[in-house]
Amino acid sequence: MDDPKPATARIAVLAALLFQSVAYNLLRRYSQGVLHENYSYAEVLVLAEIAKTAVAGAVACRGEANPVATLAALAKDSRQMLFLAAVYATMNLLSFAALRRVDASTFTVCAQLKTLSTAGCSAVFLRRALSPAKWRALASLTVGAILVSLSALEGGGAAEDAGDRRVAVVGLAAVLTEVTLSGFASAYFEGVIKASGKRRTIFDRNFQLGLHSLLLYGAVIALEGGGPPRFRGFSSTAFALVALGAAGGLLVALTLKYADAILKTLATAGAVVGSIALEALLFGAPLSAGTALGAAVVVIAIFDYALDATPKPEDELEDLPPLLDAPTRDDHA
Repeated sequence: MDDPKPATARIAVLAALLFQSVAYNLLRRYSQGVLHENYSYAEVLVLAEIAKTAVAGAVACRGEANPVATLAALAKDSRQMLFLAAVYATMNLLSFAALRRVDASTFTVCAQLKTLSTAGCSAVFLRRALSPAKWRALASLTVGAILVSLSALEGGGAAEDAGDRRVAVVGLAAVLTEVTLSGFASAYFEGVIKASGKRRTIFDRNFQLGLHSLLLYGAVIALEGGGPPRFRGFSSTAFALVALGAAGGLLVALTLKYADAILKTLATAGAVVGSIALEALLFGAPLSAGTALGAAVVVIAIFDYALDATPKPEDELEDLPPLLDAPTRDDHA
């Protein structure tokens, strides 16, 4: 008989990830689109990274005789995470910019293109083969996201500060750029994790990623404000975003540990429905026929993709590309 504990942990982590995704998107929209709060996006992100990195570091050195030496070794062997940190920092800044110009429903549904971009990047960089049923589901998902995008452009109500069509175009461009970067980052991160084998856990890599992210965010803050962080304009909403952002990074790590990418996709589908319903209920956001149809197509496509029973090749990621399979010195031993 299967141990029920892993299944229970899997369900709990996926449910937590679903609620975190919905809450984070809606709270960002409320803060920026409704309250028009004036605080630094980068400062929110850097505080979230500090919290996430601290927790990941604590887990990574748990049980070690010399935690300081362990963390120093992880920092020394973290070169692969520098590029990834730059990509993630760009994505986070783009997402904040997008949510000032498009509503949370449009943002969340368009963000489901991450499944398509991740599949494409996985096929190219990880040599992953997808079944015809999965590609059909991804094509349907693309159509659904396009329907939502067209509805936002035609409705003129996609942004609080825009009756201007150009504002919506800029917002959608920011979302699609983030989506493309997300696909590449997911494939790259997975390749690094699989190439590392058991030498580096997901918490080790999160700690390394956090160190570089903090350096990058610190540079952005210095350029933005001309000096060190001042945290001006911070409110309880901003600090709630910090907590949710840190939790999101850790929940993704736990999802990879207890579940898999397919189950994570199901949680994302639930976040789509939750964001659309709650934004209409709480903020009185318009729910056009085009948006509703596009959302339905996206959700159905995600379920078709996730529930496809075509067996995966057992050696799918055995032969990694040289870029991702390059050995690194095991300073953590």
